[in-house]
Amino acid sequence: MPVQKFKTFEDAEKALLNAHPDAAYFARVADLWNFADKLNRISYPRGIFKFKTIEAANKHREQLELAHIRKKQEEIRTKKASADFTNSLHVKS
Repeated sequence: MPVQKFKTFEDAEKALLNAHPDAAYFARVADLWNFADKLNRISYPRGIFKFKTIEAANKHREQLELAHIRKKQEEIRTKKASADFTNSLHVKS
């Protein structure tokens, strides 16, 4: 990907937009989303959920995503604590 220089932030923002996407563009976007999904997969409960408002649906999705984030944070803390403990066993006196 070539390096581009811009004189203003507005020019840089305009360069981010693709006014005429082609098949290759959509393939790159699909690859990006697949990569992101592999890095941080979130599983949603199966089934169909009915909500009275879009706000209720958004709140439900946000709660699921927040629970996923908290689970990932706990996994990271557990791994770090385990690694710290293992490293403390190997410290030479």
